[in-house]
Amino acid sequence: MRLTQRRRDPTIPAAATTGARRSPWRIGVPVVCLLAGVLLAATHGVSGGSEIRRSDSPRLVDLVHDAQKSVDRLSAQRDALASQIDATHGGGAGTALAAMQARADELAAAVGLNPVHGAGLVVTLSDAQRDANGRFPRDASPDDLVVHQQDIQAVLNALWSAGAEAIQMQDQRIIGTSAPRCVGNTLLLNGRTYSPPYTITAIGNAPAMQAALATAPLVTLYKQYVVRFGLGYSEQVRDDVQVAGYTEPVRMRYAQPAGPVGY
Repeated sequence: MRLTQRRRDPTIPAAATTGARRSPWRIGVPVVCLLAGVLLAATHGVSGGSEIRRSDSPRLVDLVHDAQKSVDRLSAQRDALASQIDATHGGGAGTALAAMQARADELAAAVGLNPVHGAGLVVTLSDAQRDANGRFPRDASPDDLVVHQQDIQAVLNALWSAGAEAIQMQDQRIIGTSAPRCVGNTLLLNGRTYSPPYTITAIGNAPAMQAALATAPLVTLYKQYVVRFGLGYSEQVRDDVQVAGYTEPVRMRYAQPAGPVGY
């Protein structure tokens, strides 16, 4: 049998006979719409339902302007305070510093920061010495043979009471906050330790200071130990003695309540 080709009817479209091809828009449009919906949903979630690019949102330039305004305000406040200080002290910063330095210089002499010299008295105290046989008195205890803190304080108090203008112990100036302390057989003064003999130099009326030492009860008791146990004690009147200035930091220390006081 012979196969023959059937002719196509010219009145029927070609797509009807060969099958119409699917257009890509039928798939692309739904996909684009789906993606647009996802994008809109994500934007809504991020913005919280409000406009993302609001006209009143803070900008970097606005932050810079606010910071500059704050700097200008503080600078003006600083200048006002500086002017107030200058007006109080009668001039610029240099004048204010000079005024404070002048006031400090006025107080330095009264506090004891300046070295001074003049007529005065030198008192020396020392521990007991062994006798020719190398022995101490048999009835003496170790405390009877050394200079104690109370002995030094008794001499200092007697000199102050007699009107001493300046006092030095060893190589340090004694001021209102100085406190000699005994540490074993040595003396502690302003963080430094000293061994006997202890030399106390005072500027002032020497006869008045000697009279005060002669009548001070604790000094009198010390002199009895000088006779009984061989402690050292001497007084020397000098026409001119040197007293150093106080060189340590001047710090005021005072007691403070540990807590609320109960009644």
